[in-house]
Amino acid sequence: MRAQAEDEVGVAAKEMPNVQQISPVPRISIQAFCETQEVATIVQAAISDRRMNKAHVKLHMGGAPAAVEAYRSAPTPNLIVLEATHDRNALVGYLDDLSQFCDAGTKVIICGKVNDIVLYRQLMLRGVSEYLVAPFGVMEFVQAVSNLYTAPGASPVGRVVAVIGAKGGVGSSTIAHNVAWSIASGLDTSTIIADLDLGFGTAGLDYNQDPPQGIAEAVFAPDRVDANLVDRLLSKCSDNLSLLAAPATLDRLYDFPETAFDSIIDVVRASTPCIILDLPHAWTAWTRRMLVGADEVIIVAAPDLANLRNAKNMLDSIRSARPNDHQPKLILNGVGLLKRPEIAVADFTKTVELEPLAVIPHDAKLFGAAANNGQMIAEIDANCKIAEIFNDLARAITGKNDIRKAKRGLFEPLLAKLGRKRA
Repeated sequence: MRAQAEDEVGVAAKEMPNVQQISPVPRISIQAFCETQEVATIVQAAISDRRMNKAHVKLHMGGAPAAVEAYRSAPTPNLIVLEATHDRNALVGYLDDLSQFCDAGTKVIICGKVNDIVLYRQLMLRGVSEYLVAPFGVMEFVQAVSNLYTAPGASPVGRVVAVIGAKGGVGSSTIAHNVAWSIASGLDTSTIIADLDLGFGTAGLDYNQDPPQGIAEAVFAPDRVDANLVDRLLSKCSDNLSLLAAPATLDRLYDFPETAFDSIIDVVRASTPCIILDLPHAWTAWTRRMLVGADEVIIVAAPDLANLRNAKNMLDSIRSARPNDHQPKLILNGVGLLKRPEIAVADFTKTVELEPLAVIPHDAKLFGAAANNGQMIAEIDANCKIAEIFNDLARAITGKNDIRKAKRGLFEPLLAKLGRKRA
C-alpha cells in the first residue's frame, strides 16, 4: 500500500537526483514558511545552490498560519513554500484561508510528513503545484522548484507588458520606466525593462545607467540569442530591476524585420516574471507584432486632438487583432497643463470607448527634476500623488490590484467548482 501511495503522490526519489538535468530556477520570488529547523536548513542550503542564484528567496518560520497572516496585507510572490505538520483538516483549512489572499499565478509547494493519498488529492484539487514528503534533500527541493517552471509544457514565467505613446513626446517612456520601478521595488517582483527605441531611447538616462552593451547586440545577432547572452547584456538597476538598454546612437540604421525581437522576448519571458517593453512611437511590422503579442498593452496619450485620433486608431487596430484578449489599457498623461486647451477626460473616454486606467496630472517641476537627475519619481518624492499613481498602476498591471480581496489565482480549480455548484 505504501509503495502504491508513493507512486501516486509522486514522492521525490530518495536517491540523489541527476543534478546535471536540473535546470536553473528563473528570476522568480520565493517565500518559504517553515515549521521545523530541519526543513528550514534544507531551504537555506538550497538558496545557496547555483541553480537558485537568480531567484529571490526569503525564509520565514511559522508555517501556514504565518503565511496566512503575512499575505493579509502583502502581495504574494511567484512561489510559496509551506511546511505542514498539521493534520489533514487543519492544513486544508489554512490553505482555504490563504486562497483568499493569493494573486493569480502564484504557485504553492507543500512540504509534509504524511504520505496520504486523500490529502494529496485535496491539495491538487485546490491548485497546489507539488507535495514533497519528508525526508527529502536539498537537490530534491531544488528539482521540485525547477520543474514547476522549466519542465516541458510548463507555462512561461514572464508577463509581457507593451507600452507605447499615441503620439511622440507624450511621456510613454517615462511612464514605462516608473511603472517598472514600482513593480520591482514595491511589489518585490523581478522585472526587465527593454528599451526598444534603439536610436533615441532614454531608459539609460532615466535610470542613470551607461552600459557598454545592450539590446542591439542581441537584435543584430538573433542566432546567438540565448539566456547566457541576455544575462550578459542586462544592466542591473536595483535588486529586482534590470535594463536592456538601447544604444541611443545614430551610427547605423534600425530597420528591423517583423520577427526581429521574437527570440529576445522568448528568452526573457522564460526567466523573468515581468517584462516591460518601452516601444517607440512608430507603426511598423515589428512594433505591431510586439503590441499584438504582448500580454498587456498600454497606450499613453495626452488630452489633445491628435492624440485622440491616434489613440482611437491604435485601439481599433489592436482590438481587432486581439479579439480574445483583454482590452488595451489607456493612460492619459500631462493632464492640466496651464493655459493649454484640452479635451475633457470624459469626452476623450467616450470617443475611444475606454475608461483610462490612470489620469496623470502635469507636473513639470517633478518630472523635470527626475529626468535631469536620472531618478524615478518615487526616488524624488515617494509620498507624492504621482508616485502613488505609479504604485497603483504597478498593482493593476501585475494583477495585484487589491490584496484585501479574494482572487481567483491559487486554488482556482476549487473556487471555480464551488462557483458552479452555487450557480
